[in-house]
Amino acid sequence: MKTKSDYHINLFYSAEDGGYIADVPDLKSCSAFGETPQQALHEVLVAKSAWLSAAKKHKKPVPEPRYRPAIYAAAG
Repeated sequence: MKTKSDYHINLFYSAEDGGYIADVPDLKSCSAFGETPQQALHEVLVAKSAWLSAAKKHKKPVPEPRYRPAIYAAAG
């Protein structure tokens, strides 16, 4: 069984937002912003924990980690 630490995180710079965006593709609407990549990563880890806690509290389904970038999916 996979754990919450197995979720892939996308991290990229957004010129439009003037900072970094981090998101967890498997968790709907789970994303965060930061002025640095490290800050965006920290914030999305907080958001991921809150997302998973809220789903558990409200007995909502938690998806299995599935997303894999194309570079890794081709090798697997």
